[in-house]
Amino acid sequence: MQKQCPECGTKIVGRIDKKFCSDACRNSFNNRVNKDAKNLIRNTNNRLRKNYRILEELNPEQKTKLSRAKLVEKGFDFNYFTSIYTTKAGTVYYFVYNQGYLPLEGDYFALVKREE
Repeated sequence: MQKQCPECGTKIVGRIDKKFCSDACRNSFNNRVNKDAKNLIRNTNNRLRKNYRILEELNPEQKTKLSRAKLVEKGFDFNYFTSIYTTKAGTVYYFVYNQGYLPLEGDYFALVKREE
């Protein structure tokens, strides 16, 4: 019994456990199967990357205070961050990797950089 490539249907030659006829068919099959999940992941990563760049640009001194309007103007999306850090005093910092922000009164934010 000959095995067939699940992507193109051609006969598979080679190792007994080989599943695809070529790397191109394997890649094409996996890209098609994972397309929906990959779009979600790609879009999320793009938003995180954009937020990180904005925080990095606006916080060159590792500690800055600025308004919400300035972040929004640059395209910052407050729905995307990688972690939340709560201090013992209950202060909540939101981080995008090592760049973070702390909501302050009056629509202001303290931008901070976590030490590596």
